[in-house]
Amino acid sequence: MNTPIADFVTKYAKSDATRLHMPGHKGKPILGVEALDITEITGADVLYSADGIIAESENNCSSLFGTEHSFYSAEGSSLAIKAMLYLAITASGDERPLVLAARNAHKAFLYAATWLDFDVQWMMPSEDTHLCSCLLSADDVENAILTANKKPSTVYLTSPDYLGNLADIKEIAKVCTAHKIPLLVDNAHGAYLKFLEKDRHPITLGATMTSDSAHKTLPVLTGGAYLHIAKDADPYFAENARAALASFASTSPSYLILSSLDLCNAYLAETGKAEFAASAKKVSDLKAHLSALGFTLFGNEPLKLCVYAPDYGYFGYELAELLQKHKIESEFADSDYLVLMFSPSNTPLDYERAEQVFDKIVKKERKILPKAPAPILSEQRMSVRKAMLAKSETIPTEQAAGRIAASPTVSCPPAIPIVVSGETITKEVIKCLLHYGINEIAVVKE
Repeated sequence: MNTPIADFVTKYAKSDATRLHMPGHKGKPILGVEALDITEITGADVLYSADGIIAESENNCSSLFGTEHSFYSAEGSSLAIKAMLYLAITASGDERPLVLAARNAHKAFLYAATWLDFDVQWMMPSEDTHLCSCLLSADDVENAILTANKKPSTVYLTSPDYLGNLADIKEIAKVCTAHKIPLLVDNAHGAYLKFLEKDRHPITLGATMTSDSAHKTLPVLTGGAYLHIAKDADPYFAENARAALASFASTSPSYLILSSLDLCNAYLAETGKAEFAASAKKVSDLKAHLSALGFTLFGNEPLKLCVYAPDYGYFGYELAELLQKHKIESEFADSDYLVLMFSPSNTPLDYERAEQVFDKIVKKERKILPKAPAPILSEQRMSVRKAMLAKSETIPTEQAAGRIAASPTVSCPPAIPIVVSGETITKEVIKCLLHYGINEIAVVKE
């Protein structure tokens, strides 16, 4: 597969041209990559009105993912999230759009709600769950649609979630199709699902649009992402996607990131599928080894390993510290879970090192922890937009009872708000905030 963006950038870097254009480094090395860092000069195409090398590269990407069109983002899946929500609510024509969303939405979803000013009805699973997880069944989604106070403009899910759980997208998509409601999926952690031996990508399974963080699981620079639009989606979405992306994006996209997305196409077309299959096998073998040692594993995502630490006598962050002493950096850890992410770029040494460290961890008496508070639905006293744009102040969490939450107070990862902007902070919410170490919170100023 050809790589038109990377080829153009490389050719320009070798041309010895006098650069009387942005950026200010003029291609001279400070970091060593400046020669490949260009702007939208003649021949380089323009990301949000692409008709040249970027359009050609996106077409290559679209053929790989089997989409009507796959649009590039150089600003992560956060940009794609905002754009696909923009498309869904403008297509609905509703003056006051309603979005049905799983509660474990990334805070980028709330920023989209702020600028697009839509209402949110949160969906929760029938059983209590971790902050990062919200495994909804098709019946849960259908019930939410049927009991909503108006027809939703869209249904919004996060899959895979941060703990490695995959939602039943295929069945949920059938429900959404039956009700003629587009299904949007934050697939930030799942771009690679397309390239497993069994294709498990949300677009393949029936989603209307997805936002994929290419950089999280593919060999792409940080910030590289996709907005995928399904072949059977309303034509309005593909026709207006560039305008939607441009509404929230910088006018100076990184050509380093775009080049990495372009080069990734060639990788996926040539060796990617075989390498992802091999990696999934290695992770599966490692999971089996840890299970045999007595570790409790969580989630079903093929390239993510999530350990429930208390069953082995540890906090999740204690396991992370033990791994760190042996030069292994984890993706995420809290009191309950340790999360490790793998890709084909991991070497055999990485797997050997992980296995050897886990072999040396001495099992202790099971920790009896207070049950992690489940996400709480609190009274929405202001719209997300009004609360986010209101004057606010930061106060100790313990003093916040009865106040209205302002901007999200949450670390990244996992960037999942415990209390949503505009909601009342109750004593139960405070317990949840303190459990996750949030000791200060932004509230609407009275």
